[in-house]
Amino acid sequence: MTLLAVERIKLFTTRSPWWCAALTLIITIGFSALITASTSDASFITVSSAEFGYQFGLAVIMVLAALAVTTEYRFGTIRTTFQAIPHRGAALGAKTTVVALLALVIGLLAGFGSWAMAYLIKPGGDLALNSTDDWVNVAGIGVVYAFAAVIAVAVGILLRHSAGAISLLLIYNLAVESLIQLIPNIGAKIHDWMPFNVAHKFLTGTGGSNGGRGGDSGPPLSTSTLSPAWSLAYFAAFSLVLLGIAIYVAKKRDA
Repeated sequence: MTLLAVERIKLFTTRSPWWCAALTLIITIGFSALITASTSDASFITVSSAEFGYQFGLAVIMVLAALAVTTEYRFGTIRTTFQAIPHRGAALGAKTTVVALLALVIGLLAGFGSWAMAYLIKPGGDLALNSTDDWVNVAGIGVVYAFAAVIAVAVGILLRHSAGAISLLLIYNLAVESLIQLIPNIGAKIHDWMPFNVAHKFLTGTGGSNGGRGGDSGPPLSTSTLSPAWSLAYFAAFSLVLLGIAIYVAKKRDA
């Protein structure tokens, strides 16, 4: 608990988490407002369409998480941390836990905030949370943000450089997974197992939160062949394995 308290204090005494949290909420809820207000037919407003902006907020969450660790390397405070806590795995694990919990809270606020914004603008839309798919599409954003934060922390530990870590995360999240589909013959099969494509399958499933219209209306669905439950397990395992590799590397090299 002491380690968690220390990491919480270190995180919240800097400005970047606050700015990133605010930007995430503005982007996700703003996209919900934009999409909802620009759709003339209220019947096309669904839970899925209201949550479309989560992918853009996800990029900001990963920036937040990467900065949480790379800033310490930049200013050399990580050395003091490791001197005070010789067990590097415990220190980095506590930092990751705090960042992931913050991402979880931001994701919940973004998910329910986006849904509420759509409901306020188009109360006649298909926005009732009547099924498990609907609830997962809204509340599951917090879970996805939390594990994405774990991935970003791991990348930050491995690269130890803010610009490099942020660039890699943003390029991968916004471009690489989509471009992989262009590889002849095997691109589509590889894309099925890309982590963020799989995470999207957890959130949207087979389109139940899109008013039963699947991918014919609203945001495109994931191409992953896994079930939503297995998609979450896969994404969680990917993030934790990457974190384990990062902590192992951090133990083997100088701070």
